[in-house]
Amino acid sequence: MSPTLQQLNDILKPVAPPQVVEGVYTDDQHARILDVLKQHGPWQSIIAQTFSSVEELVATSSGPDNDRVLNFTLDDIANAHFRGFFAQNSTCLYPELEDCFYNSRFLDLARNYWGVQHARPTMMLFNLCGPHHSGLTSHLDAVTFRGVRYENSPTWLMNVMGRSGLFTDHLVKMAQVITWWYLGENGTFTYWPDGPLGEPQRLEHPLWNKGVVVQNEAMFHRGDPVGRPDERDIEGLKHRSLLGYDADRGDWAITTDDQVIRRYRPDEMRLLVHWNAEVYTDHDELKKNMDHSDDLTHDMVFERLLADLRDRGVSVAEPSDPMHDKDFIRALIDTYAIAPTTDWATAGAV
Repeated sequence: MSPTLQQLNDILKPVAPPQVVEGVYTDDQHARILDVLKQHGPWQSIIAQTFSSVEELVATSSGPDNDRVLNFTLDDIANAHFRGFFAQNSTCLYPELEDCFYNSRFLDLARNYWGVQHARPTMMLFNLCGPHHSGLTSHLDAVTFRGVRYENSPTWLMNVMGRSGLFTDHLVKMAQVITWWYLGENGTFTYWPDGPLGEPQRLEHPLWNKGVVVQNEAMFHRGDPVGRPDERDIEGLKHRSLLGYDADRGDWAITTDDQVIRRYRPDEMRLLVHWNAEVYTDHDELKKNMDHSDDLTHDMVFERLLADLRDRGVSVAEPSDPMHDKDFIRALIDTYAIAPTTDWATAGAV
């Protein structure tokens, strides 16, 4: 039986409300993180790294204008939010940050958040931006399932699976420690801990070395627009634009095709560091995840999704390339549409 809207709302609640943590990193760790950002750029935008079409982007977000956005290109909806990875697949990519990634305090926070026995760090990334138009739509982080993970699957598919409620038996439990450094205007964190049909909450300023322990793949959330409205315009921004540190000038520069289109002072930058761990209730659950004895395959996923669409009376042709078939993706978006019904934007947030 297909889940109702209320059932989907209940699925899209974190295991516990976000837990605020102060003083997440030491000053030395923060300095080393900044050194990596400066030395190893330029960095791609989040959109360019994550999506190959507008349909894929819309499948992860909750905007009320999604139907209109489907007629745009990725360049039309590009924003100046950039990303890179410090660690992937449980491997730290920069030795100078190993104490940040293999972090005993974070592992304790993750285990205690879920009330489980085991945890292992899996990924660590950053989002970096200055004032820009980021929109007011909320989203889910990539939902991980046994056999269907960000290493082998697009974000849009995992999020459709999460919204559908059809694959909860294969969900991989996750916890994140997400930390911000930003003292400028706006740029706060809004989240829906009671599900998208519930009331939003906000993590307010000051956001300097302040973090939360969360389950962001099961909770709609968003980073609020950064900076004053009058300083967010960036002419010439494309989804292929890059952000890098200009050591000669001591500032950050966005470039499009090697042409500087915007510069930021260091104090204008908003940095988010996202640490992620898988958690396991006990050794049996750990073993099931590690030996792949109960994994989903992509064929199984698409077969189940198609069967559910047909049970709902949705007319869609069986796709030859379901990972990229725009009509199929649009049908999934329309079918599993659930998004926050109350937004800070209605209360005058800018």
